[in-house]
Amino acid sequence: MTKNSQKLTKKHVSPDNFAKRIEQIPSVIVSKIAKIDELKGQWITGARLSPQVLGRLKRSVLITSTGASTRIEGSRLSDEDIEKLMRGINIQKFTNRDKQEARGYYELLENVFNSWKNLKFSENTIKHFHQELLRYVDKDEKHRGEYKKGENKVHMVDEVGQSVAILFDTSPAYLTPGQMNDLVEWTQNALEENRHHPLLVIGNFLVEFLKIHPFTDGNGRLSRVLTNLLLLQAGYAYIPYVSHEKLVEDNKPDYYIALRRSQKTMGTKKETITDWLDFFLDIILKQAHMAVELLSKENIEKILSEKQLIVWQYIEKTRETSTGDVVENTKIARPTVKQTLDVLLKLKKIERVGLGRSARYRIL
Repeated sequence: MTKNSQKLTKKHVSPDNFAKRIEQIPSVIVSKIAKIDELKGQWITGARLSPQVLGRLKRSVLITSTGASTRIEGSRLSDEDIEKLMRGINIQKFTNRDKQEARGYYELLENVFNSWKNLKFSENTIKHFHQELLRYVDKDEKHRGEYKKGENKVHMVDEVGQSVAILFDTSPAYLTPGQMNDLVEWTQNALEENRHHPLLVIGNFLVEFLKIHPFTDGNGRLSRVLTNLLLLQAGYAYIPYVSHEKLVEDNKPDYYIALRRSQKTMGTKKETITDWLDFFLDIILKQAHMAVELLSKENIEKILSEKQLIVWQYIEKTRETSTGDVVENTKIARPTVKQTLDVLLKLKKIERVGLGRSARYRIL
């Protein structure tokens, strides 16, 4: 082994160091996690919404997340362009690469949203995800699903996809397989054994994954797909209904700064990922707030179907009514009206007064 390789090996973080990073964290981090988990509990009501409503929200997030995640890496496709692309409408003004990357991201994220309960977090899954992410990208055909064979660097890109700065050097290619094995194995064990809060474990995985930068291309996009998977598997059920990627895109400078500050400390005596955790948890907290806000009166139009919305608007106008009144005045079938009343009761938008045929419903 050469002196140079010995130096690089010594810089490789051992699994023990992963735990040390998150054992001593500031109280502000603990406070953010507590707030996130409080909101996580409030989303339980959201899980009772009809599959139709949740499906509509999910489709919207797939488009928003695909657009945001690919734009972070330099794509110029708008959300409207993504929607057209996924409906099979050809968009001439953009490069094939932009369209190929968007299609791969959309389909992979859709699979995660639909099948996360059956997906095992592992190196094989990560490699398979990478293959699926780039399945349509012609230039990446030779390295899909394979760890990098050469060196790469992390670039900050501007709105037109041009590199404006090199953020940091990544792990050497020859160390990548061992580092990924250590990282994934530690993450699996930490999540299974519940030794640390899952948000800390996920945050640590992401900052280390992006430091290793294990693939020739697609690391940033893949990290965001894995974020969705890991958060869903940790019980954050609202993830498919508010775009994580869009929040990162909206805070892109802070995203790069947080990564750079934390990753510059790796391999030093004062290693800390507090800056990254602070940013990561801010994004998750905002996402949680937005999810709960979907259930508020101001956003109720986003979660009700067309017929449910008609019922709700009628109740808003009358302030108090009965099932029969709603059926007669909206011309909507009684089973649909009763189902809508149940949804509104669960959302605590109305209350029931009385029982049986004489029951009435009024705005809270």
